[in-house]
Amino acid sequence: MRNSLKVAKWELKRNLKNKTFVIGLFLTPVIIIGFMIFGTLFGDSDESHEEELTHVFVNDQLGVFPQLQETIKQVGFNWELQETNLEQSEVEKKLEDREHTAYIFVQEQVLEQGNIPVYTSDEINPFFMNQVQVLESPLQAMQMAQLGFSEEEMAIVSQRFNFEDVRAESTPSTEESEAADEASSEDLLERIVPGAFAGFIMLSIVFTGMAIFQSASQEKKDKIAEIILSSLTPGELMQGKIFGYFILGLIQSVVSIAIVLPVLLWRIDVPVLEYLLVPDVILLVMIAILGYLLFAAVFVGVGATMADMTTAGNFQGMVMMLPFLPFIFISPVLSDPNGLMAQIGTYIPFTSPGVLLLRLSMLEEWPWVEIFISLAILVVSIWVFMKMAGKIFKVGILMYGKNATPKEIWRWLRA
Repeated sequence: MRNSLKVAKWELKRNLKNKTFVIGLFLTPVIIIGFMIFGTLFGDSDESHEEELTHVFVNDQLGVFPQLQETIKQVGFNWELQETNLEQSEVEKKLEDREHTAYIFVQEQVLEQGNIPVYTSDEINPFFMNQVQVLESPLQAMQMAQLGFSEEEMAIVSQRFNFEDVRAESTPSTEESEAADEASSEDLLERIVPGAFAGFIMLSIVFTGMAIFQSASQEKKDKIAEIILSSLTPGELMQGKIFGYFILGLIQSVVSIAIVLPVLLWRIDVPVLEYLLVPDVILLVMIAILGYLLFAAVFVGVGATMADMTTAGNFQGMVMMLPFLPFIFISPVLSDPNGLMAQIGTYIPFTSPGVLLLRLSMLEEWPWVEIFISLAILVVSIWVFMKMAGKIFKVGILMYGKNATPKEIWRWLRA
């Protein structure tokens, strides 16, 4: 164990003195912040587009312009309502040089035919034709007044019917519904924030651990493996590499969180720290660590079979894609976290960490039986792959000149 810790310490010192690693250490959170700000810039531009002032000119031949003004004032649309004497034949020419402009013609035949001509410029709020429907109310009131309806009759005819979903239990009030929606939103955040935190830690550690490939092949290329193995066993060297890159991954996670979290707290109005400081995070982070140990065992074993990173074969390239396998289950898990595909992904060792983190972030009640089974499968898989990686590493680290084939690797495992 002492020799393994020495190897881990050596890997830490070597990487922390590497300019590439140090630049990546700080560049990763900066890129994450850049994507956050880049997205909000487009969001702000959309909001400003929706708030553009719309100039609405009304050719009023019925004398309802004051009622139209009052209606727009009540609904609070960002309109500038003005009267005009412009004829319909002149509108198209007038709109050629205008933006965010509309012309409405309230004519005598409107009360009989029910059609109101509306001309709009090319650059106008896309929701304008939906908004203009609110002008129907004052026109209907004038129509009913001309037909001789009394105020009581007009009120009854104008009244709209509201279909309510009545259930056996008492219908909640508006305030109760809003409180329930807010509580539901908070519950969702309480599940998503810890899951996202654990997922970020797992990805940071796993992606850093993928450097084990390069570490093992570089030692073979420089032919210093014999010197290292003269002082310790292949198993101790392998364990030291896994532990060393685990610490490097944690350093990457801590630095990224320290830089990104203040920006996140500034940009969003969500008590992130309150949702992170919960007991659930312990289990989620443990799943993330188990996921790293599983992938690290595969990386360190296969990395020892490569003579050079630049000459890695298809087999070695496929192994590097293993951490991305959980993405296959994203759609089925999002649509049904308790479905068959979600359960299958939970029990497959290489997809289990990612799928389990995603499921637990969505479910209100955790399936503890499935969690324990999945954790047991993960622990057993880690033990098996560590044993297999040890056999491969023992032979592969001293093999020079070419990459090992799957047939050769299988022969080493059977030995």
